[in-house]
Amino acid sequence: MGSMLILRLIAQRLALGVLLLLAVSVLIFAGTQILPGDVAQSILGQAATPQALENLRRDLGLNDPAYIRYFRWLSGVLTGDFGTALSNGRDIASALGGRLKNTLFLAACAAVIAVPLAILLGLLAVRYRNGFIDKSISGLALASTSLPEFFIGYLLILFFAVELQWFPASSTVFDSMSFGARLQAIALPALTLTLVVLAHMMRMTRAAILNVMQSAYIETAELKGLSAFNVIRRHAMPNAVAPIVNVVMLNLAYLIVGVVVVEVIFVYPGMGQYLVDHVSKRDVPVVQAVGLIFATVYIGLNMIADIVAILANPRLRHPK
Repeated sequence: MGSMLILRLIAQRLALGVLLLLAVSVLIFAGTQILPGDVAQSILGQAATPQALENLRRDLGLNDPAYIRYFRWLSGVLTGDFGTALSNGRDIASALGGRLKNTLFLAACAAVIAVPLAILLGLLAVRYRNGFIDKSISGLALASTSLPEFFIGYLLILFFAVELQWFPASSTVFDSMSFGARLQAIALPALTLTLVVLAHMMRMTRAAILNVMQSAYIETAELKGLSAFNVIRRHAMPNAVAPIVNVVMLNLAYLIVGVVVVEVIFVYPGMGQYLVDHVSKRDVPVVQAVGLIFATVYIGLNMIADIVAILANPRLRHPK
């Protein structure tokens, strides 16, 4: 009975995710269509003749009704064809491959540092709650969340790239780089992203564990004589997994989707930089492709968080 209920809930989450992604694709397509300006004009320039503009619009299918253009674009996306960039004629899917790899590498390096450190700091804050350590960690977290990411990035450039000259100010990476050289190149953007998400994950981890600590079974465990650390590790932490995973997944989604500002600051050749470059050129197919990929990642990670929450719920695993 319990397993069937879990499977049904997971299937509902997956179906909801697919429907949500479809709705987002409609919004992305509609949003790019109402952008000011003329795609054909931006490609041919101001000196283009009306006949040349009309010919290009016909070749690009811009004269077709919006719903036909949407389904044409969606059918291409489902087969892995994102079309060609209007600004340079390159295949978007092949161009996105390397950019997506760079963004995922940057996000993974930041996550490897931020996730375990946030959980550790959250546990320490709970263990020494209302003490000096808890107040110090919470104060630093509050200061970190108060600073915008571009300000953190520029501060890191000033100290570590300009003053100390430990790391490069611009994060230029290419395929032939060694792993060590690549890590050195992305050190500052990875540290920026880590500082941006670390505080939020730590505070939510602390809040989730403290919420569990109010339960009656925690008091029972304390009355049995277990140490505070063992109470948190063996009783509070396992029951706080669902909200912690939810926070971690949301921040992982931000590490991938929210890298636009950081990549622009450090001139990092990832998805965010690619998006900004082509927004300025009004390259609609590229904007649509990047927006849809970002939406897919965000919705996918949220679905994983929902599924983990379902699997971690003892009331669903062991129904009465």
